[in-house]
Amino acid sequence: MSFDHKWDRLRENNPEHSANYAQRWRKLVDAGHDIGGEARFVNAMAPREARILDAGCGTGRVGGLLIDAGHTVYGVDLDEFLISVAEEDFPSGQWHTGDLAVFDFAAAGITDIDVAVCAGNVLAFLDPASRRQTLSNIKSTLKSGGRFVAGFGAGRGYDFAEFIADVKSTGMLITLQLSSWELHPFEPDSDFIVLIAERI
Repeated sequence: MSFDHKWDRLRENNPEHSANYAQRWRKLVDAGHDIGGEARFVNAMAPREARILDAGCGTGRVGGLLIDAGHTVYGVDLDEFLISVAEEDFPSGQWHTGDLAVFDFAAAGITDIDVAVCAGNVLAFLDPASRRQTLSNIKSTLKSGGRFVAGFGAGRGYDFAEFIADVKSTGMLITLQLSSWELHPFEPDSDFIVLIAERI
């Protein structure tokens, strides 16, 4: 089954979209901006030398920093151009091109994951019809007690309450909700959500 993801439509409408996206992150780094907040967050919640899935890894900007912190990182993204950037920039990572909703994680050896992270508004780019399937597929990679963490902003077509319901539908236990990667509390009017859930 194939899905109509928003990211694919962006690429169809602008063939340079992926290259421009990758270049934007390079420019931010070159300008001295801090782009490591999500990676620091995941590093703090992961055991040392953890197995980490970067779901929707893009150029590997989160996973690459986690590799530098001593973790084994597996990245999956549907954009083959962004995966090529990740492979070039972080060759010790294990990067795969694929749709998170249908990717065969077990066949790729992506199992017994300690932490699966989905950062950078990835979930808001999904075809709404694929959301629960995607979350369930990511859950399948986690070891017992393994955790899923995702963050994205409001106003992107994925209501926070719907997202919370979708996570609960997988059987994962939601353990924490925040409004930023800097640990600010989540409030009813928050414009960003960071959610942690555990496979039980």
